[in-house]
Amino acid sequence: MSIFKPADILLPKDAPMEKWAVIACDQFTSDYDYWQRVRANAEGCHSTINLVLPEALLGTPEEETQTALINKTMDEYIADGVFNTYANSFIYVERTMENGTIRKGLVGMVDLEAYDFTQEATTDIRATERTVIERIPPRVRVRKNAAIELPHIIMLVDDHEKVLIEPVTAKKESLKKVYECDLMEDGGHIVGWLVEGADVEAFNEVFAEYSANVGKKYADLEGAPMILATGDGNHSLATAKTCYEELKAANPGVDLSNHPARYALVEVENIHDEAQVFEPIHRIVMGLDPHMVLADAKAAICVDEPDAGFEARVYIGDECETVYLDKAKGELAVGVLQEWLDEYLKAKGGDIDYIHDDDALIALAAKPESIGFLLPAMEKSQLFRGVIADGSLPRKTFSMGHSREKRYYVEARSIK
Repeated sequence: MSIFKPADILLPKDAPMEKWAVIACDQFTSDYDYWQRVRANAEGCHSTINLVLPEALLGTPEEETQTALINKTMDEYIADGVFNTYANSFIYVERTMENGTIRKGLVGMVDLEAYDFTQEATTDIRATERTVIERIPPRVRVRKNAAIELPHIIMLVDDHEKVLIEPVTAKKESLKKVYECDLMEDGGHIVGWLVEGADVEAFNEVFAEYSANVGKKYADLEGAPMILATGDGNHSLATAKTCYEELKAANPGVDLSNHPARYALVEVENIHDEAQVFEPIHRIVMGLDPHMVLADAKAAICVDEPDAGFEARVYIGDECETVYLDKAKGELAVGVLQEWLDEYLKAKGGDIDYIHDDDALIALAAKPESIGFLLPAMEKSQLFRGVIADGSLPRKTFSMGHSREKRYYVEARSIK
C-alpha cells in the first residue's frame, strides 16, 4: 500500500479564496494583532480562520471556548454544504513567493502507519527535527473532536531526478484549475489544479517505482532509507499520529485500516525545487566565558583539516575565527555543534538562542559573555542523509523560508 495517496479533498464552493486562505496557525505566535487583522478581514465570510486555533491562543483562557466553537463551525460548514468534494484526487499547487519564485507541491494524504516521529525511527515517513513531546497534548485537544483537518504540513521528497512533481507541472495546462487568489497579509499568490482520474494513476505508478528504488541513493549509509520527511508542520503531523494511536487504543480488535483518521492531509514538495531555500539558523551562547567555550569546542568537535570539517565562523566581541566542525561526528554541521552544546550547557550552565540573521548574530556576540557560531547553509541533499544517518535532527536545524512564506490553509479533509 502506498504511503502517499489521493484523498477526498474538500474545497469551498463559493467562499472568496483571498478570505478563505489563512496562514499556518503556528506563525506569529507573539503577534496577537496579526490574528485580529485576519479575523477582521474575513468577517462575514466562510474562512479557515473559523476552523483553526492560532497557537497564540494555546494555553490562554480562550483556548477551550475557541476550540469548542471551531468544532461547532466545522459541523455547520459540512451541514450547510460549504464544501465541494473532489474524490480520490490530488491538488497540484503553485505558490508564488515574495521574491517571485514559484514553489510547487502536490496535496494528498500520508499513511500514519508508515510514520514515526521518534528520533530513532526507521519508518518510510519521519520527522526531520526532534519533536517536543510537551507540544503535542495542546494540539490533541484541538484535533480530537474535529470533523475535518486542514493541513499546513509540508512533506519533502529527495527527488534529484524530478520524476514525481515536475511531470505534473508539465501537464498543468490540461488540468482543471480549482482555485486562484492573492494571499492575505502579503503571503504572495497561490493557484491549485485538480489531479484526477488517469493523472492520479500515472502519479501513483511513478511514486511506487520511486519508493521501491529510493534506498539505492543511500546505500553508503547504515541507517534505513526513508521516502518522505517532514519539512514544516512536524508537530501537527505528530498530533495526527497521536490521535490515531489513541483511537486504536480505545478500539481494540476493531478494523481501522480504512478509517479516515489513519491518514493526514499534507503537501509534498521536492527538496530540489529551485524555490526551496534552506536558511541556516545560527547559535548564540550567553552567560559563559566565550573563550573557554571556544577552546572546549575546538578540543571536542573541531578538526584542523578543512576537508575533514564543516566550515563555521565564530564571533566573540570584535574577534572572528574560522573553525572546522568534524564531519566524522555527523552528516550536518548544525547536528555536530548542537549535540555538543546540549551536553556542554547541561554541565556548564549558560543560555542558548537561535538566530536567523547573520548581522543579528554578530551584534549579539559583541555583548559580554557571549559567543556566536555562524553556521553554513545546509546543502539540500544533506537533509535526508542526516536524518537517515543520525536520526531526527536537533530543533532549529534549518528554516524553510520566512514567516509569510509558510503554508496557508486551503484544502480540507474529513477525519471522522
